[in-house]
Amino acid sequence: MNRHQNKIPDVQNIVQSVPNTAYYIPNFITEQKEQFLLNKIYKAPKTKWTCLSNRRLQNWGGIPQPKGMLAEKLPDWLTECCEMIQSTNLVNKTPNHVLVNEYKPGQGIMPHKDGPLYYPTVATISLGSHTCLDFYDDVYDHGSNDLNSRYKFSFLLERRSLLILKDSMYEDYLHGISERQTDQIHQNFIKNSPQICDCVTKTALLSNEKVSLQRENTRLSLTIRFVPKTFKLKFVS
Repeated sequence: MNRHQNKIPDVQNIVQSVPNTAYYIPNFITEQKEQFLLNKIYKAPKTKWTCLSNRRLQNWGGIPQPKGMLAEKLPDWLTECCEMIQSTNLVNKTPNHVLVNEYKPGQGIMPHKDGPLYYPTVATISLGSHTCLDFYDDVYDHGSNDLNSRYKFSFLLERRSLLILKDSMYEDYLHGISERQTDQIHQNFIKNSPQICDCVTKTALLSNEKVSLQRENTRLSLTIRFVPKTFKLKFVS
């Protein structure tokens, strides 16, 4: 038993039906841990929030830049999350950066790649609500600007789950979240969880049915990564 009092599930959740490599662990954290993290996020100073046109976010550990990140110490509550992820033995580097994104129902993020500022492994913990993460062929590789023609598959990310993307799943695909109030779960969803969601059964996904999931609550995602290029301020006396 680790000191976080949170049992790490056996890592047998490699997702087989997508290119290398994706891992999905449902119920990675407990409800109590989820509430603890939400409280910490919303107790952060208002100056910690950066407001964008369609969502707001917090940077912890520094702000990555092409020339490097001015490293800041992660708070203990995020260091514990990083240690939990490391205990799965699915990440090779000790995370030093956490991006917190807040998504109100109906909000999303355009398809994008995280890019070369980060080591090509990203871990995401979902808090507060589910979401649907959509994957697309890279526009630069295929020469098309039509997103619909480049859509490949989606993951349903349950609240309190952990998703780890590595290698080609990180480097070769765009990923994004559509701006909508209701998600339609269909055949192109990766069956990454035995139950998929409390209100979506495996039987429904194995049939031709479409299952609707309402985004009723705010979702916060902890995107946990390693920034290779860092530096510290040097004080000259």
